[in-house]
Amino acid sequence: MILTADFHIHSPFSMAASKNTTPAMLTAACRIKGLDILGSGDAFQPQWRKAWTDFGENTDGVTVLPTSEVDGKGKVHHLILMTDFSQAEEIADRLRPYSANIDKGGRPNVSLSGEKILKIVHDCGAYCGPAHAFTPWTGMYGRVESLRDCYGDEKPDFLELGLSADTTYGENIPELGGLPFLSNSDAHSAQLNKLGREFNKIDTYSRKAEDIIRAVLDNRIVLNAGFFPEEGKYNRTACTKCYRQFTPEEAEKCGGRCECGGKIKIGVRDRALSKSVPAESFDGKRLSRPPYLHIIPLAEIIAGVLNAASPNTKQCKTLYSALVSEFGTEIDVLTSVPTENMAQVSAPVADAVKRFREGRITLHPGGGGMYGTFEI
Repeated sequence: MILTADFHIHSPFSMAASKNTTPAMLTAACRIKGLDILGSGDAFQPQWRKAWTDFGENTDGVTVLPTSEVDGKGKVHHLILMTDFSQAEEIADRLRPYSANIDKGGRPNVSLSGEKILKIVHDCGAYCGPAHAFTPWTGMYGRVESLRDCYGDEKPDFLELGLSADTTYGENIPELGGLPFLSNSDAHSAQLNKLGREFNKIDTYSRKAEDIIRAVLDNRIVLNAGFFPEEGKYNRTACTKCYRQFTPEEAEKCGGRCECGGKIKIGVRDRALSKSVPAESFDGKRLSRPPYLHIIPLAEIIAGVLNAASPNTKQCKTLYSALVSEFGTEIDVLTSVPTENMAQVSAPVADAVKRFREGRITLHPGGGGMYGTFEI
């Protein structure tokens, strides 16, 4: 069966997360969004873990998989997938001597290398890989040069691309050839324009946690979907003061300093390209990658079409509800509903979705700390 999954979110116990988020709110939002599988997020936090176990099986048809992100040594973030909450408790017990906030924060700080964190996770029967691997501040490639520098002799189980990258950023990096790629929202609330803003479609034998994780490990991922990486504020190499963009060669030539005096930050795209090789140069394992669909939340498409100040205006919400009521879920609207059918509700939205599906979007890449923009 083909199911839609978002494995990476956060709870009210994480910094900058909505304090009003509950399991009931999240699962209700999943049904509107079209998510069949949801990572619990923050599964090492005892109160959040208890909230899910107390919530029980009444998840409105959504399969909840225990997951957590940890902030390891060197400020590298790691995503952990687990089969049940007792396993999460076991891993938390193993990490507790190395973390002052594992029982407080949603995303705990753990004073261990990626290799040691991964070894503990594997010893407990769970799975782990770099979270948002290409982001400049806490992603693996923003902090270290290679997979081995991060995990040593322990082999990670997958790699999360993150909002700042798509498949093209990792598919030609030799050391990633055998790792499945995940695209997740990293949502800090249950808002529909945050939850599931990036997602995966996977081919799993059942809704059991073991089968879901096995589908990921076996690379039975049939679609990754998410933002255009160009929307990220560090996509291109650029000055952090005036935002002028540079080629890597230009940045090196001027010593990493812009003529305005600002520091030049190497962009995510250029960092990924520097580690990539031509496809014909691969001499090791290389997984077949599924399509990557560039999309943004339906609420934001509607706001753009209506030229509204916010997706939360009454007009935007009314049109969103009309589309979802007519066609099932938001993800159905974004990925599979024929646009000629959609046009019966809103021709402008149907045209915008069609353009996204076909990649007919004008992009203005971000860099240096300024977000990129696009025109439909």
